[in-house]
Amino acid sequence: MKYKASIMDQATVKRALVRMSHEILEKNKGADDICLVGILRRGKPLASIIKENIKAIEGVEVCCGDIDISFYRDDLDHLNPPVVNKARLDFPVEDKTVIIVDDVLYTGRTVRAAIEAIFSLGRPKAIRLAILVDRGHRELPIRADFAGKSIPTSRNEFVKVMIPPYDEEMGVFLYEKE
Repeated sequence: MKYKASIMDQATVKRALVRMSHEILEKNKGADDICLVGILRRGKPLASIIKENIKAIEGVEVCCGDIDISFYRDDLDHLNPPVVNKARLDFPVEDKTVIIVDDVLYTGRTVRAAIEAIFSLGRPKAIRLAILVDRGHRELPIRADFAGKSIPTSRNEFVKVMIPPYDEEMGVFLYEKE
């Protein structure tokens, strides 16, 4: 892949996550009955940052967990499926507003799998979607309720979100597929 541009630096990512945290609280009219669920991998640290932002804003701890959606994907090789596990969380989702958190929204297939995983755990009051970068090109009727940044991309471009602990730096970068 060939580097094209820096979309968001660390300060911009942090500001976007603070703004998204405020929007989540505003739309929900506070932190009552919300829980955050980060999609593994990079959705997990993003959900943790939003959790800490909500604690700083409201002084309230919200439940926060992560899920591996591999079991729920529709694009796995069914002849040679990998070993994957069903979703588990350390808190109930029944009658909660579940905020699914992920790094990039592209086709919508990852989010569809996450919604299916959440429903396998119970029936939430509502499911909302918080995405750091929405790049378009949807294949399913899914949209972000809270987005850090929307950027127009082509299908031959790749958006890479870098965030600790998976990466040494924090930022969003655009690459071109070669």
